[in-house]
Amino acid sequence: MIEIAATARISPLADIEDSVRGSRIVVGEKSVIDSFVKVKPAGGSGDLIIGARTVINSGCVLYTGSGIRIGDDCAIAANCTFAPVNHNYARRDVPINQQGFQPSKGGIIIEDDVWIGANCVFLDGTIIRKGAVVGAGSIVRGEVAAYTIVAGSPVRRIGVRGA
Repeated sequence: MIEIAATARISPLADIEDSVRGSRIVVGEKSVIDSFVKVKPAGGSGDLIIGARTVINSGCVLYTGSGIRIGDDCAIAANCTFAPVNHNYARRDVPINQQGFQPSKGGIIIEDDVWIGANCVFLDGTIIRKGAVVGAGSIVRGEVAAYTIVAGSPVRRIGVRGA
């Protein structure tokens, strides 16, 4: 089920697939989904919930997997990938793409007022707390504290926003 607020703007060039497993895709008031954003319900039955006044720029890919929650007033730059899903790969006698998925690590949670730079990757179990800044090219797995600045990859904390 896809629910888009009346004041949200979705580019006609964005590709938002509806779930066949009953997952919800919700886009909040005054949020923007830019051209060439791909939303793919894959790897689980988690919901994608995008809060109010959040912008997701061109080229981002969001796999719903174990679920993604993005808060209010977030800015997500181009070409970011949200992957809250993990393939099974333990068996050598079965191709990886036929082994299904591992249990959820909690999905991805992006709290309010977060700025994410271009070309970042977010993995299952990621939590980005309120006010954090994630620098371009970061790969994030785990928790980033509120108002922390993260630069590059792998994740390194280089400062506290507003300090």
